[in-house]
This record gives sequence, structure tokens and C-alpha cells, in this order.
Amino acid sequence: MSMSHVPSSTTLTPDRPTAVAALLADRAAFVRTETIRLIEIAKVGHYSSVFSAAEIFAALYYGVMRTDAARPAWADRDRFLMGKGHAAVGLFPILADLGYFPTEVLDGYTRLGSPLGDHPDMTKVPGIDFSSGSIGHALSNGLGMALGGRMAGRDFSVFVMLGDGEMQEGQVWEAALGAAHHRLGKLVAIVDRNGFQLDGSVDDVIGIEPLADKWRAFGWNVHEVDGHDPVAVRDLLLALAERPDGTAPSCVIAQTKKGKGVSYMEEEPGWHLGYLMPADAERAVAEILEGGRA
Repeated sequence: MSMSHVPSSTTLTPDRPTAVAALLADRAAFVRTETIRLIEIAKVGHYSSVFSAAEIFAALYYGVMRTDAARPAWADRDRFLMGKGHAAVGLFPILADLGYFPTEVLDGYTRLGSPLGDHPDMTKVPGIDFSSGSIGHALSNGLGMALGGRMAGRDFSVFVMLGDGEMQEGQVWEAALGAAHHRLGKLVAIVDRNGFQLDGSVDDVIGIEPLADKWRAFGWNVHEVDGHDPVAVRDLLLALAERPDGTAPSCVIAQTKKGKGVSYMEEEPGWHLGYLMPADAERAVAEILEGGRA
């Protein structure tokens, strides 16, 4: 499959919704099953953090963003940054699928000498726009990219995925103030609101509600969406990408479930970091594939 450049002309039309929905659901399932395969290589990894974001990844890369794998440094490409960089294991298979690097590179995930680590490294992996790991820095960098695009007279969009636990970081809110002040209409923050972080329930660790009202108070255009409906996510992000610079930046609060797609992970937040024994991995893959066909 080659969809390395996805222009806005792919907007959903009445005669194509079933095919588009099937494609995005298939790619979300692909993200989940490849995550399981790669973590089997590493022997530990972040399953549930990827699974909550799988449909968002699929919508962005197969239906929204303008990218070109043959030109990873294309100046007019849309940018994607992950604050929750520990979910990179779910993004690497998409980049390989789109042709940024050979698929066999995936087979060395986290092995000595591999460019693919637990977090993304923009100096080693084509298609990665931001080296993330320390939570809280992505939105500041996205702000800088959007402001730089304006200064260079370019029209690309910048999408920044943030974990909901990341809302506890002060730098996020400093960046939110700055982006609203500069009216960076081409900047879109996507909050993966799955309710859990490493230490437990987000709202038990440090409460972040009323989240939508907070972003509005900081001057952002705010939308909420079912983060596991890839067509709804795609359509919303496409519409936001068309907003002109000079308007308020946009925040999408994606309501998701940690571990989505594997029932026993949805019920146990401890799968933020772990390892599946072969029999459990086989069961998880079967459940994901069955759900992808539903």
C-alpha cells in the first residue's frame, strides 16, 4: 500500500464512507498487532498507551496529514509530534508501511544498533519530527514549528498528541498561552484522554478537569470526539487543518480507553508497561483482528 502523500482531496464522500472506514479500522488493527509483535522483540513495552491512540494514528497518517515518504524533509509537509513518546512503537509500523524505511528495519526494534528505540529519535528515524521522551515538551516545540511556518510563509499544519497525564505539566500550559497569544491557527493539540497514567488514574494523581473549559480559558478552539471512531477523528482533523493561520489554535479532546481492543488490558491499567507471554499475545492478536472485522 502506498499512501505516502495524502492530500486534503481525500475528504470523505457519500459513495466512499464504507471503504474509508474499513481502511482506517484495518490500519488501527495493524498498529495494535504490530505493537504486540515489536514488544515481543523488546520483551517489554507500552501496549495500552498505543492501543488508546491507534485510531488517531490511523486517521492522521492515512486520512489527514500531507506527507511524502520519498521526501521526509519536505518543507511543506504537515508535522506530527508526540508528547507521549512511549507510544512510538505504534507509530514506527506506520512509517515503514508508508515507505519511510524498509519494513525489515522493524525486526530490529530496540536491538543494539537499531534506529528504533522505546521513544522516537528524529535524528535517526525518517518521518519523525520530534524526539520525545520527557513528558511536557511537545506542545512548546509544536508552537515553534507553527510559528516558524508562518515566518517562512508556509501553510503546513502541526499536530501534537498529548497524554492526559501530560496535562499535569506546567510547560504544557505555558505553550498553550503562547500559541493562543500568537493565534496559531495551524496548530492542533490532540489530548488522548484515556484516563490513566503510569501511577494510576489521572484524576487520582492530579485532577485535570474541567479539561475542555481550561483549554477554552487559555484561548483555544476546543472539540471533543470519540477517539476510537477513526472516521469522526479524520473528519474533525481535516476540518481543523483547513482553518487559516491567524485564528485560535485548536484542541481536540479524544475520549479513549486505555488498552482498547484487548479486553483484559481495558480492565487492567497496569498494562501501561508490560510483556505478554506467547499464549497471551496470541489471544490478544486474535481479539484485535476479530474487532477489526466487526
